[in-house]
Amino acid sequence: DKVLAELIEPYEVRAAKLREFLEDVKPSLRYDIVPLADPYGPSVTDPDLRCLVVSEETRRGGEAVNKKRLENGLPELALYEILLMKDPNHGQNEEEKISSSSLRQRLLGTLLRPPRQDPALPSRPYVIGLTGGTGSGKTSIAKLLGHLGAFCIDADKLGHAVYVPGGPAYERVMATFGAEIVNEDGTINRRALGAKVFGNQEQLKSLTDIVWPEIARMVKEQIREADAQGNQGVSHHSTRVGA
Repeated sequence: DKVLAELIEPYEVRAAKLREFLEDVKPSLRYDIVPLADPYGPSVTDPDLRCLVVSEETRRGGEAVNKKRLENGLPELALYEILLMKDPNHGQNEEEKISSSSLRQRLLGTLLRPPRQDPALPSRPYVIGLTGGTGSGKTSIAKLLGHLGAFCIDADKLGHAVYVPGGPAYERVMATFGAEIVNEDGTINRRALGAKVFGNQEQLKSLTDIVWPEIARMVKEQIREADAQGNQGVSHHSTRVGA
């Protein structure tokens, strides 16, 4: 449940930084750096430990450690509480204290590694796919990319377009799911279609097997059109493609 957990540095990198810090602070210090595979680590099994350093917000964790130690027949640890430094430059969505969560927030929008040079990939147009659930920011990012010159393709709109009368999936969808999904004006009733497929994996697969290839074809057509117009970047975004 860490903020931006996917941006947490690998254990080897974090251990190396900690080792460098300890040696810089006091070269004669004896230490043992171990990975924590659970919330407690060796603190609830090592009989040689005497003290646990905690902060105000982690004191409850220290008390939980002592409870586990007692259950394991080990003496309680002395809990030494330290005050955490405040971060005078923290942003609106960052921690007030100096925190690795804030450092990860600041990584947003930066390159984690240089762009991969792959001769098999065309240099243009450069295609970026935006995915995510409702409210995840796809539209905002697509607008930002559009302002920077990208040609934006909305896969949700294409998903609607394949169903319209005369659309590439209209006849097959109607033939597969019956005339009862068609409104009086000839348009497909998406609510009626949704009632048939959602919760029914077999029916949903039948629908996506019809619709997804058509949407992919339309996306590729629009990418080709963007390339012909001289757009060097293309962004397309969608949530899900179904009914």
